[in-house]
Amino acid sequence: MKINALVAEFLGTFILCFAGIGSIVVATGAQMPVLVCAALAHGLAIAVAGTALGPTSGGHFNPAVSLAMLVSGKINAGTMLAYWGAQFAGAAAGAAVVKFAMPADWVTQASLGIPALNAQTSAGAGFALELIGTFILVLTVFGTAVDSRAPKLGALLIGLSITTMIFAFGPLTGTGINPARWFGPALVSGNMGEIIPYVVGPLVGAILAAMAYSMFFNEKSSEAA
Repeated sequence: MKINALVAEFLGTFILCFAGIGSIVVATGAQMPVLVCAALAHGLAIAVAGTALGPTSGGHFNPAVSLAMLVSGKINAGTMLAYWGAQFAGAAAGAAVVKFAMPADWVTQASLGIPALNAQTSAGAGFALELIGTFILVLTVFGTAVDSRAPKLGALLIGLSITTMIFAFGPLTGTGINPARWFGPALVSGNMGEIIPYVVGPLVGAILAAMAYSMFFNEKSSEAA
């Protein structure tokens, strides 16, 4: 495996977490609309990082996406694990820079942008929402970036799928839909609870999306129909 792919995954995940977490911290501290800022920042960050770095590594920037690529036979287990290491490290670095560089009281008010369940959202509901959100995200990845029939707009459309999911249920779970996005600020802040909805939920959603795309939507299944 080439080191440049791992550097790309590190930097792409760093960009996502730095921009996404930073937008939440700034919006909270400056009393701006947090949901709108977070939705646009996360989506645009993926569009930018995917366009710039996708040709080098495939632009996963999300352990759930890498797992889906393993399930669909696009990468092997060794590559997935190496990507995971780069992604988790990039997420932690992004969160650490936000914590270091931004006003401490803003960081505290925003809880460093850690995705968290709303008081009215049960653990089961949070798990389901994170699973469904990741399913939609990964389905978008396959349909717009992996499939050879896909339009040349993959990074933008993937970013828009994240923006859509944040608008759909951001106030309920924080819309992690990416284990690294949860892990980075959770590690830096020392708040490692709620691992089930934010790690297991997205991974299960990714597996289901990979299986669904393979069975119903890829080129071979479409030709068979």
